[in-house]
Amino acid sequence: MRFKLLIEYAGTRYSGWQIQKNARTVQGEIDRAVGEVSGRRDFELYGSGRTDAGVHALAQVAHLDLATPLSPEDVVAATNDKLPADINILGAVCVPHRFHARHDAVARSYVYQIARRRTAFAKPYVWWVKEDIDVALMRQAAARFSGMHDFQAFTDADPDETSTAVQVERVQVEDAGDLLLVRVEGSHFIWKMVRRMIGVLVEVGRGRLTPARVTALLQSPSKLSARITAPASGLFLERVFYAGDRRDYPLAPPLFALPAPDTRR
Repeated sequence: MRFKLLIEYAGTRYSGWQIQKNARTVQGEIDRAVGEVSGRRDFELYGSGRTDAGVHALAQVAHLDLATPLSPEDVVAATNDKLPADINILGAVCVPHRFHARHDAVARSYVYQIARRRTAFAKPYVWWVKEDIDVALMRQAAARFSGMHDFQAFTDADPDETSTAVQVERVQVEDAGDLLLVRVEGSHFIWKMVRRMIGVLVEVGRGRLTPARVTALLQSPSKLSARITAPASGLFLERVFYAGDRRDYPLAPPLFALPAPDTRR
C-alpha cells in the first residue's frame, strides 16, 4: 500500500531530510519509527525533496510503501507516538502506486523569516538582521529572479552533474512588522539556492548591493552569494504542489508573528 504523508518538522537538530550515515536526519527518524510500528524493514519512504541541515518544513510530502493492515489514521497516530516532538506527521492518505512524491511535484515554495528585532523565543526560526532594511529595494531585486535562469552563482552543485537552470515563478517580500517574510516559489530548487537568494536580497536591503546586481549574478558565475548565504534557521519548506493544487494563498508567518514589545512602565 502506498501512503502520501504530510509532515512538519523543526530542522534545528537534524542534518537535513535525507538519511545519512553517522548523522541524525528527519527521514532517518521517520524510517526508524515506521520500522518500530510495523515490525518490518521492507518498506520505502521517499520525500518530495531534500532540505538542508537546520531547515524546517511546514508541509513536506513523502510517500511510504508499507504492507500493513493499519488505516492511514492509525499509521499516523502510531508513528507519531514513536517520533521526537520536533517531527510530526500531519496526515496520511492512500494513493495509487503511480504517485511519486518527488517526480509528480510540479512546484515548491519556501518561506524565509527575517527578524527586525532581537527575540528571546524565536532564534531557531528567524535570522535577526540588526541593520535597517529597505523593503522597496528588496522588492525591486526580488522581481529580477522571476523567470527561467541559470542559478550556478547561487549553488555549490556541480553544473556538470546537476542542471542549474531553474524556473522561479515568484519571489514575494512582505513587511509583517517585526518580521520580514520572503516567499520563493519555483519548479524546484538546488542546493543552497534559496538561502543564497535571501542573502543577496538582504544585502540589497542593507544598501550594500544594488538590485541590478541580481541580474549580473544570474548572467555570470560569482562566489559573492556563497559569502553572504543566509543562515538555515529562518528557512521553511512551505508547500509542495501537485497537479490541480491551488496556488493563490496569502503569505503569512510560518509559525508566529513576533509580538510588539510592551514598553509601558
